[in-house]
Amino acid sequence: EMSVNIDTTDKGKMRDYLEKCAGTAMNSKLICSHKDFFTKMVVDAVQVLDDDLDIHMIGVKKENGGAMEDTIFVEGVAFKKTFSYAGFEQQPKRFDKPSILCLNIELELKAERDNAEIRLKDVEQYQSLVDAEWRILYEKMEKMISSGANIVLSKLPIGDVATQYFADRGVFCAGRVVEEDLKRVCKATGAAIQTTVNNIIPSVLGTCALFEERQVGGNRYNIFSGCEKATSATIILRGGGDQFIEEAERSLHDAIMIVRRARKTHSVVAGGGAIEMEVSKYLKEQSNTIHGKQQLLMKAFAKSLEVIPRQLADNAGFDSTDLLNQLRQKHGQGGKWFGVDITNESICDTFEKFVWEPTLIKINCYTAATEAACLILSVDETVRNSASEKPQAGPLPGGGRGMRGMGRGVRAMRGRR
Repeated sequence: EMSVNIDTTDKGKMRDYLEKCAGTAMNSKLICSHKDFFTKMVVDAVQVLDDDLDIHMIGVKKENGGAMEDTIFVEGVAFKKTFSYAGFEQQPKRFDKPSILCLNIELELKAERDNAEIRLKDVEQYQSLVDAEWRILYEKMEKMISSGANIVLSKLPIGDVATQYFADRGVFCAGRVVEEDLKRVCKATGAAIQTTVNNIIPSVLGTCALFEERQVGGNRYNIFSGCEKATSATIILRGGGDQFIEEAERSLHDAIMIVRRARKTHSVVAGGGAIEMEVSKYLKEQSNTIHGKQQLLMKAFAKSLEVIPRQLADNAGFDSTDLLNQLRQKHGQGGKWFGVDITNESICDTFEKFVWEPTLIKINCYTAATEAACLILSVDETVRNSASEKPQAGPLPGGGRGMRGMGRGVRAMRGRR
């Protein structure tokens, strides 16, 4: 009843709503100083997704070096250059509107197993086996070229022979592509992964406006952009060091999840402890209408909700007791959206300050916390072994001697029998 629904028919308002949710998620993160830059990027990435909102369709690649503003957003797919052979450098690195073939086929001459045994009568038979192996490989590659593909991607290795073969014919190839990246390429370009090269029809080939290999930091990236069927996006995150980039990635992930949930629910409440204080006030008022022990339960639950604004104030280094008293007064006067203002060491209307949180997130938090509390209360007794909690705790003293004594008694009984 307290949540505020967002008008989804107005795309401008919807985008503004999503950007505010992303900004709220980044306020306490390492990248808060670049919040305006990353909120637009996060919203663009989530808006690209289809109705399933599959989070795996957003790829975040980390590349050391450069400033945070050098981070690149690709409405499509980008992945690091895979392992390649010498002929790779002779292949073209840029295509306009290419045809893309995605495979799960190995294009490499493989050595036989150590325990393989082939019995031959003469040298000609051995040569025929070698020729057959080469002929099979070349037939596969000829079928790929005849399909009209300009780019060949495979989840399995593409050897040096195939790499040179494609280079001579002006085709780009990449083997050992990570499965997740290959799936995103298919989603973005409309391609379908093939397990055979027989009967490659145009409908299984993907396409995009531009493919290029670009240098980003110390690595080269294969970038597919301008995809008409794009339901995937990639963020190439830049930064000074590994730890900094790792933390920035976690911050972006939190913001993406919040925006994804906000796009799905279209309903928000005010953050900063405002919703907790209002629910706490409501439960306290309701508890006065109930007789019996249930009243104590409701008041205890209401009091526990005040932990959130109290902890926010403590984390900011403020006097939590004073701020909580101010919040109780404001909410008692009808100011239901008043929460902790960590900028001015006071309280404010957090809804007007655009400190928003998706309603579903709050419902899930309350549900999980209530279930955890009920589970703990259902435990009527616990057993502790104080000896095992000591460092390097061993077996109980005298246990071994007692067992040996039992052995002698058993042997004595057997002797009497």
